[in-house]
Amino acid sequence: MNITHVWIEEGCIPCGACTHSSPTVFAITDTWDTAIVRGLARADGIDSRNEAERSPLRIGFAAAETDAIREAAEGCPVEVIRFTSIAADVGADTARNATRSA
Repeated sequence: MNITHVWIEEGCIPCGACTHSSPTVFAITDTWDTAIVRGLARADGIDSRNEAERSPLRIGFAAAETDAIREAAEGCPVEVIRFTSIAADVGADTARNATRSA
């Protein structure tokens, strides 16, 4: 199951565990106050925790970084990394059904 969205809730203690697991998706802010989801990994291109926006991951990142994002979430000592995922075949069926109903 590919991860489609990832965000960081309040309470991050910028320890760097997520950046170690997935440096192309996560970064620590310049002020060292929180981790963020990098804009280059997101469809909207914005660097932020992605908590409010919930921008989806870019398609290439979703497939390539799913395992690393799961590892980052599991390794987060304060458990603030959240994500949603969908099976590739379920997503295709859902998209086809939505097109048929429209």
